[in-house]
Amino acid sequence: MTTMPFTTLAEFTALLAAAPGPDNTARAAAEARNGQLTKPPGALGRLEDLAIWYGSWRGTGRPAITAPQVIIFAGNHGVTAQGVSAFPAEVTEQMVLNFQRGGAAINQLSKTFGAKMDVHALSLDTPTADFTQGPAMSEAEVVEALLTGWNAVDADTDLLVAGEMGIGNTTCAAAIAHALLGGEPGDWVGRGTGVDDAGLALKARVVAAGLAQNPSAKRNGAEALRCLGGRELAAVAGAMARARVDRIPVIIDGFICSAVAACLQEISPVALDHAVAGHKSAEAGHGRVLEALGKDPILSLGMRLGEGSGAALAIGVLQGAVACHSGMATFGEAGVSDA
Repeated sequence: MTTMPFTTLAEFTALLAAAPGPDNTARAAAEARNGQLTKPPGALGRLEDLAIWYGSWRGTGRPAITAPQVIIFAGNHGVTAQGVSAFPAEVTEQMVLNFQRGGAAINQLSKTFGAKMDVHALSLDTPTADFTQGPAMSEAEVVEALLTGWNAVDADTDLLVAGEMGIGNTTCAAAIAHALLGGEPGDWVGRGTGVDDAGLALKARVVAAGLAQNPSAKRNGAEALRCLGGRELAAVAGAMARARVDRIPVIIDGFICSAVAACLQEISPVALDHAVAGHKSAEAGHGRVLEALGKDPILSLGMRLGEGSGAALAIGVLQGAVACHSGMATFGEAGVSDA
């Protein structure tokens, strides 16, 4: 059933800002258990930190991951009229069909790690407005997309990956990063679907024009999402925010989803405490965005596919971390001498 926890951007930002934090009692219990496991202190490296972090958000010192969910949101963008992509906009709908038929990389990764996968196409026949001419979306449009993301998260989900598909959306992400994090437009643009050097220069000009036409987006997460983003980006934001409110840990995907995450962090500095970065992609600006978010990526494999693929692969790492933490014997249980 569709719910309406907010009807305006102001209500959405207030809801996000008021979201509860982690369970510190559970965190202490997880830390205590970690100190008793049959291994030298710190021997599992970052896996130990990930398991403790996960347990603190799930409210238990001995957590388990039983219901991971991957959600892919798709949208089309008016800015593609500027020639920023090597592929035509109709590829978005074609890829949605591929997702639905189980033929994409994300289908295989979701299946590998036992994640439920859902696909939501958002008004593909009605692209957002070209942000070089004005805002990409009205407030009503961005709120509708945020709600789509919010309502797509299953109540029993205990680990969330939100991914995206939308021809032209690396340009949107670059524009958002430029608006929120500063620098030059060229700092944020990358090859995306495979544009050449002339295409890179064009994307930089389009990013500059986007902020010039939408000055309210500067250093304003909600306005950056509305003016420079797209429906699928707003849906990713809505899903991440729902997870934050419900204390569901999130794995953030690549450059585009990290730009969305930057919008949330600008709204509230603790909006991403429930999230880790799944990977560092090959897209030029992604590392800079992760630095701004203060997120150390779990993986770095040169991926730049999108569709939640890097984050989905990191599900396996988090599953391994939690399995070791909760399944290993303590020194006392195993009858092993504790140094």
